Amino acid sequence: MRTLERDGLAIRTVYPTIPVEYELTDLGRSASDLLRAIGVWSGEHADEVIAARKAYDERAGKPVEPVRSV
Repeated sequence: MRTLERDGLAIRTVYPTIPVEYELTDLGRSASDLLRAIGVWSGEHADEVIAARKAYDERAGKPVEPVRSV
């Protein structure tokens, strides 16, 4: 969430009664349709992606570590 805030996609507000609240900025809202489409695509193709990963790992001889954000 801090990365989204840093990129200007979200606003972080701290209140004394709850730890933190996040809200999308106008820039963040402008990306919502794109992100929704990526989510739909991911759901529709998850089995294919998993199969491709398994095939790759078998060819490579060992599993690849997942990508981690910087």
